[in-house]
Amino acid sequence: MKKLIRFLLIIILILSLLIIYARYGGTRGLITKEYQIETTIDDSFDGLKIVHFSDLHYLRITNKETTQSIIEEINLLNPDIVVFTGDLIDKDYKPNDKDISNLKELLTSIKSKYGKYSVLGEHDIKVEDTIKDIYISSNFTLLDNSYDVIYGNNNNKLFIGGLSNNPDIDKVMNYFTENEDINYKIILVHEPDYIDTITSKYNNTNLVLAGHSHNGQINIPYIKKLLLPEGSKKYYNNYYKVNNTNLYISSGLGESNINFRLFNKPSINFYRINKIETK
Repeated sequence: MKKLIRFLLIIILILSLLIIYARYGGTRGLITKEYQIETTIDDSFDGLKIVHFSDLHYLRITNKETTQSIIEEINLLNPDIVVFTGDLIDKDYKPNDKDISNLKELLTSIKSKYGKYSVLGEHDIKVEDTIKDIYISSNFTLLDNSYDVIYGNNNNKLFIGGLSNNPDIDKVMNYFTENEDINYKIILVHEPDYIDTITSKYNNTNLVLAGHSHNGQINIPYIKKLLLPEGSKKYYNNYYKVNNTNLYISSGLGESNINFRLFNKPSINFYRINKIETK
């Protein structure tokens, strides 16, 4: 009986320590995940640097100070393009005027060569007008079933499109019916499972960047991810190859529903796109 009690006490102690760590250790700190993408891309975009961050869930745990440290890390990477794939503010927290002002100031301070782009997440819908105002004020281009074309040297073009919470991939991709001279296409979407729709219709998409899943938020070895929202049941880890398309998913910076992260630190993704020669 004493052995059983001792065993149970040890289990309780371990679980208690894991909970404390998940709340206070797992949600702090920041890592940068770096990826080298080898592809056929125009010379003028060879070595292109993209920083991808997502799911800030501002006001739940992340605040002005933690967001400032994230942005400092982004700027140290000297990105050519910065993308944010949704859930800027957590739906359970209503920002006041000071919060909005802080976010505008913070996001404005992000530097990039070609531009800053974003899409909406499901948490953003509750305060959609506020979110749109923040993006406009901080020089982010909100891609809401829309696209932009980035011009490099010699008039080379790179396409970047973004999908809303009611995604219309045809509306975004119709551009290519008249502009087939673009050889690299990037799509931003909040929910990664939508990639099946993208690739079933447009299998020439090179790169899809998504968020939403938090990579499960709580990760226990050999156990399926515990917290996977709808829209990320199939695709939730860091990387997938879907047909001919590379899908990268950010594990996010904030937390959703519960303020815990376990074996899954807040992170930003850093992609370097390198040209390979075709035979």
